[in-house]
Amino acid sequence: MGISERREREKNERRMAILACAKELILAEGVEKVSMEDIASKAELSKATVYLYFSGKDALLNEICEESARAFVELFKAYWGTSLTGLEAMKIFWRSYIEMYGNSDDMIIVFQVRNFLNSWLPVVSPGEQNKSPYVDAILEAVKTIIDRCKTDGVFDPNLDSMAATRLLLSMFSVIVERAARIPKEIRKSPVVLNEMSNAFQIILKGFAKEGIDRSCLNITGV
Repeated sequence: MGISERREREKNERRMAILACAKELILAEGVEKVSMEDIASKAELSKATVYLYFSGKDALLNEICEESARAFVELFKAYWGTSLTGLEAMKIFWRSYIEMYGNSDDMIIVFQVRNFLNSWLPVVSPGEQNKSPYVDAILEAVKTIIDRCKTDGVFDPNLDSMAATRLLLSMFSVIVERAARIPKEIRKSPVVLNEMSNAFQIILKGFAKEGIDRSCLNITGV
């Protein structure tokens, strides 16, 4: 490995170390209380060094959000297929969400960060005042699934797909924000996960087409 390649690797490793320290602090203290100075101290770097990698706190937080959103999109795409019905796709989206929530703290971090940076994020359309391609990809995926459920005759054909997308993501945001306040040892307990599933199902059943058997929208155990 040449000198330039080694230096580039070291820069990437330091960048990832800064992000890891920031995540740890956000989980422990909350995103509002974490400063660039705190992050620098945690990473055992000077504040000036951290600013060489990130122009400010917002830039660093956006990187964290994008990294977590990218992880979710990749997880979801592993299950996604064009042959799926809308309802199958919706259940896979939920399974991906629960899998990521259960296996890491990224889901909690990403919603804390987005709520801090843009409290209005869940109520905007893809691309509006949002330059995060992976967050946009999540928004587009949910809208596509809702459109497919409408085409399949599961959801009300008059349902506003974008409004429904915003509602679902707002619900995710509220649930995760509440979960973040729960002691860590019970944050991912079956009781909490069941409550999350129940809230999700209530929203989906509100989207249902009149006259259909709403039991098909149960996602418990998916």
